[in-house]
Amino acid sequence: MPTPASPSASASSSHRRGSSDLMVRIGSADSEIKLRALRELKNQIIGNRTKKLFFVKLGAVPAVSCALAEAQAQAQAQAQADLLVQSAAALGSFACGFDAGVRAVLDSGAFANLVALLSFPDDKVVDAGARSLRMIYQSKLAPKYDFLQEENMEFLLSLLNSENETVTGLGASIIIHSCETVVEQKALCHAGVLKKLTSLLEGSPSQKDASLESLATIIKKNPEAASKFVSESRRALRSVIDLSKDRNPRTRLLACMCLIVIRNTSPCYLQDIGIKTKLVCLLLELLDDPGQVGEEASFAFSSLLAQKEDLQKLAFEANAIEKLHNHLQKQLLQPRRYQGILLALAELCSKLESCRSRFLSLEVLNLVTDALTHEVSDVRTAACICLRSVSRSIKSLSAGRFMKEMIVIPLVRLLHDPSTSVQVAALGAVSNIVVDFTTAKSTFLQCGGLKLLVQLSKSMDPILRLNALWGLRNLMFLADNTCKEGIFLELTAPSLSSLICDPEPFVQEQALALVRNLVDGCLDSIKYVFAEDGIILDAIGRQLQGASKAEIGIQGMYVLSNIARGDEFHKEAVMHQLLLQVNNGTQAFILKFLQSNDSQLRTATIWTIINLTIPSSPGASSRVVKLRNAGIVSQIKTMVNDPCVDVKLRVRTALGAIMTIGDSST
Repeated sequence: MPTPASPSASASSSHRRGSSDLMVRIGSADSEIKLRALRELKNQIIGNRTKKLFFVKLGAVPAVSCALAEAQAQAQAQAQADLLVQSAAALGSFACGFDAGVRAVLDSGAFANLVALLSFPDDKVVDAGARSLRMIYQSKLAPKYDFLQEENMEFLLSLLNSENETVTGLGASIIIHSCETVVEQKALCHAGVLKKLTSLLEGSPSQKDASLESLATIIKKNPEAASKFVSESRRALRSVIDLSKDRNPRTRLLACMCLIVIRNTSPCYLQDIGIKTKLVCLLLELLDDPGQVGEEASFAFSSLLAQKEDLQKLAFEANAIEKLHNHLQKQLLQPRRYQGILLALAELCSKLESCRSRFLSLEVLNLVTDALTHEVSDVRTAACICLRSVSRSIKSLSAGRFMKEMIVIPLVRLLHDPSTSVQVAALGAVSNIVVDFTTAKSTFLQCGGLKLLVQLSKSMDPILRLNALWGLRNLMFLADNTCKEGIFLELTAPSLSSLICDPEPFVQEQALALVRNLVDGCLDSIKYVFAEDGIILDAIGRQLQGASKAEIGIQGMYVLSNIARGDEFHKEAVMHQLLLQVNNGTQAFILKFLQSNDSQLRTATIWTIINLTIPSSPGASSRVVKLRNAGIVSQIKTMVNDPCVDVKLRVRTALGAIMTIGDSST
């Protein structure tokens, strides 16, 4: 006896048959049947990602693309116009907010046919084509236009000059997606695009929004474009300011974002405290929007506050931390909104101790700690960035606010997160938390943090190596002898010497800074650079001989200066590195450093000389002779009136010691 099918199986089978039948009708030679099928398909997939994916897998997109091409090839009758409209609408529906749909549309070859619809004599067809293309241009997968090619610029201008607002919106979308370089920004300005976009600020609501976003794209990080926008029309900037008061929340947000871009690009504009305060209050108000505007407002707020203490203070006075805290307490936050709020808090707490104090008093830290284990990597990254900002507080570090296992354990776990961005952000937070304080170091070491930092210092990714070294450097800072020995044994001399000679200059700098902290403090620590036949010291000497940037020289010379505090063996080892090039017949790097334009490098170099020429040292006299023969003493004498006060003081100390040694030797 046959087993009857379950209701769900029957429904699924019926759905597949219906879908297959729909595909057959889309390919029908009968225009009316095809038109109804296209309309039915469009209605099924609108706003339904599951249906979109189902029909993409079924091959619906190539079928619709074929219907579009066939309708274009035939006589321009009304029936064909309707087919064009429905085909374009269906393709646009596949592309709307769905990258798999965008990819399918592009792979089907429909893009060129959709562009061709823009020159069709029927306005409805033009509008349908423009709408579909705008859906495609919401995705990063959309093709980019090279504005340096004349035909592309002419095409863009034709879109912006259209009387159809969907078409002008398409032009703006293409600018937002394709304009990435200063050269492209300048080309658009030169072609008059800035002026055209400014005129659209007086247009329809959709034209205003499109214009604001495009203007921000062209002006961003381009002072020349910002100046051109502000100076060409007295009304332009005032129009944007007025739109920040528009009834439409999205328009207000885009106007704020445009103003932020102008101010960040050219700080000479929008200095009025009233405008600054208004921007802060507007964005805090827009955070309450339940939709996309509310999500994006927090990112705009972060951009407004970035690196600006004055605006951070205004935000603090506007109770921004309390308002962001309230949003963070809401249940079931969407990941992007969650991320944005955390990043806004990070910017707020990046500079001002008053903000960090308020953050901690409200116990926002507990909510940020919870975010460290969120399932979405962007949220975990933002939580780490926020924690890094708050943990810049020396006062709170001293009070042990970040030494708790509830913070350290999830942070350590994030060091082997599958996302590199999360790892880098976690390393940034770790680097702050482990600095200086013994209890924090102990907790971190017990959680296996040291092993993970050492592992990451050997990563193939230079950014991970850099940040892992930063963490190790801070872990080493003011550490006791037991802690230093543990770190050194885990890291090993060969690995450390390899990092000093890393291909990336910024990694070299951090490796040298780590060694500087290693040999700082107790003189017994100097022994580490002589481990395994002095491979670390030799690596330092090699890097200083060919230092590619002043920062490498600064860290390296402070290492040598710390070593030179030691006994005669240590001092002579430093002398060997300093004069190795002289012995080989070339100019010593120490002379180059003394002649450097960088005052910090000159200071570090003079400190090394001071520690080598302490009059009470048994070998000081012979070292002064060697330094004099190498031309170093005469170079120091030329620096008695150095423009840097610190250098000038150290030079006088060094010359005083050299003169004392000279007098005693005679």
